[in-house]
Amino acid sequence: MLKAWVETRAFLLYNKYERYDRYEKYDDKREGIMIAENIRLLRKRAGMSQEEAADIAGTSRQTFSKWEAGESTPDILACDKLAEAFGVTLDDLLHYEEEEERLPMPPKGKHMFGTVTVGARGQIVLPKRAREIFHIEAGDSIIVLGDEKQGIALLKAEEMVGFVQRALKKANEKANEEADK
Repeated sequence: MLKAWVETRAFLLYNKYERYDRYEKYDDKREGIMIAENIRLLRKRAGMSQEEAADIAGTSRQTFSKWEAGESTPDILACDKLAEAFGVTLDDLLHYEEEEERLPMPPKGKHMFGTVTVGARGQIVLPKRAREIFHIEAGDSIIVLGDEKQGIALLKAEEMVGFVQRALKKANEKANEEADK
């Protein structure tokens, strides 16, 4: 029994120090400043007062002011409410750095992956993050659509085929209904 207790304590102690090492590498101060900057920036873009944003987060204006100043950090529930209200992802609210990205924070569900270079034969390499988000893997077929006014769009072929099949099925059902009349 004593041996099991000692082994358990040693395991917990080891994990405590392993977690400490991970947290030591985490730049707490920089993350707090980033959250503060993002909250302030998004509130101003939304045209909200601190009082209005504080109401959404479920806190006082004074506490919200401390969040924006970087003097304290909102809890995860308040961050979730603010991200929803500002129309951004929670991840972007917490981690997005406009200066580093050189692009404004995107709305939730919208992405800007940066630029790609077109090769001599027209080939492009899709950024890794785009491939991950849209589940694009080597060997997938992509349909390229174009509109001279709006630009180019890429769609996974399997999704487009599914869409066309559903549209044709509805058209056939409608034609059959009209023929039965």
